[in-house]
Amino acid sequence: MRIWERYSSDLENEKFDAIVIGSGMGGLSTAALLSKAGKRVLVLERHFKVGGWTHTFKRGTYEWDVGVHYIGSVDKKNGILRRLFDDITDARLQWSPMPDNYDRIIFPDASYDLIAGREQFIEKLSEYFPRERDAIVKYLKLVKECNRSAVKFFSNRALPKTLGNLTYRYMSRPFLKFADRTTWDVLSSLTSDRKLMGVLTGQYGNYGLPPKKSSFAIHAAVVNHYLYGGNYPVGGSRSIAESIAPVIHETGGKIIVNAQVDEIIIHRNRAVGVKLTNGEELRSSLVISSAGITTTFSKLVKQSSPPALNMDKVNPSCAHLCLYIGLKGTAEKLGLEGTNLWIYPDYDHDANVERFIADTSTNLAVVYISFPSTKDPDWEENHGDTATMEAITLAPYDMFSKWEGTDWKKRGEDYENLKNELTNRIMRSVYAHVPQVEGHIDHLELSTPLTTRDFLGYSQGEIYGIDHSPERFRQKWLRPQTSIKNLYLTGQDIVTDGVAGALMSGVVTTSAILRKNVIKDVLRRTS
Repeated sequence: MRIWERYSSDLENEKFDAIVIGSGMGGLSTAALLSKAGKRVLVLERHFKVGGWTHTFKRGTYEWDVGVHYIGSVDKKNGILRRLFDDITDARLQWSPMPDNYDRIIFPDASYDLIAGREQFIEKLSEYFPRERDAIVKYLKLVKECNRSAVKFFSNRALPKTLGNLTYRYMSRPFLKFADRTTWDVLSSLTSDRKLMGVLTGQYGNYGLPPKKSSFAIHAAVVNHYLYGGNYPVGGSRSIAESIAPVIHETGGKIIVNAQVDEIIIHRNRAVGVKLTNGEELRSSLVISSAGITTTFSKLVKQSSPPALNMDKVNPSCAHLCLYIGLKGTAEKLGLEGTNLWIYPDYDHDANVERFIADTSTNLAVVYISFPSTKDPDWEENHGDTATMEAITLAPYDMFSKWEGTDWKKRGEDYENLKNELTNRIMRSVYAHVPQVEGHIDHLELSTPLTTRDFLGYSQGEIYGIDHSPERFRQKWLRPQTSIKNLYLTGQDIVTDGVAGALMSGVVTTSAILRKNVIKDVLRRTS
């Protein structure tokens, strides 16, 4: 399905109510919700594919998602997240549930399954840690309290500045009680069992910071998101953008690829349009950037007196390597399960990361293995007698900084040699935990932080925008409204990372623009 157009100079003569920079989940959800309000929206994407972290790529009959591995909280049709997806896709997007044991946390001496459902989660973990049942119950209670308090906190970001400031303390204090603490701080107040702590934080790769550095708020958000299981979009992650696009088109909106924005045009402290890298300008009375806080204010806003922001209070999130694996034979024939694997060298995640950063020749801090062809019920029909896997690990951008002045596929022999070495290291972990795939490998391709930089626009190859540290949630300026009139922000820096966080940013940003509670409209339309 063709959901995009290539850039044409004819666009200069068209009128749009809003221009959205970036077609990731934040950009597309904002565009779709504005379209539902009758606005004509132009979405500009720098890449030749739409979707940001939700896009896919192909090699022959193989296809891989680049960022969507599983999504929680969409199994119940009356749930908020499911109704949001149904609203911005007109219910075109379908979901396939993963196995009940959606995540398996693996250490050298044991493995632990996380089971869908609150009571099931408690019972299974209590089997592993019979003396820690009370701590596990208290832990989930805190997770629930934290997520409840998050609603008012992020709602405050949608309010006009004056009203937001007046109500900030009341709406934010309950949430910041959790957000100000690290994940380690909260867990260590509940239990002294280091193995249990290692298991409970075994999903930290979903937000990129180990327990002693991450805010408990993001940890609680991720745990709550997957507590009732994981799901996968039928047809693969590209189905997300394909399902949203018709909603944008319905009001005359367009999604344009190969359209890289070089500058947000600002006149008398008001955003009036964008200038592309080809020099052409497109005008609109409303500009929304989904390019990330750092890119927006360090590259796209080029006025002589940029907004005074506490950028030194936030840091880019982690970078990663992803090994895309193509296999001969179906997932069923190869005995591949849909359960995600999280593989660690030790229960102390902070020590694992510190050790690897200090010496990248040591054990990989984490290897996450996903099986997209197993999760997608349409895979065999679309791709035949094949299967795919993805193996992901964290990697510092500094490992590749010597090649940052190079272009994709033109980085030289040394770069390829390093990639081959890292591929072999990751594959050793794959063979150790999924041994049946040996002898069936047909394709291997490794992406690096430079790949992320070049295709998704993150200057340090970061995957989750800015770090989810306690300090991040204290930044009042991380909100849709900016000090530049008619310039708004959306995306994972505004709420939290991931598809769900970026989708919710669309709600917050659209509510701020329209000065109304968009959730009420969504619930009315999906009732």
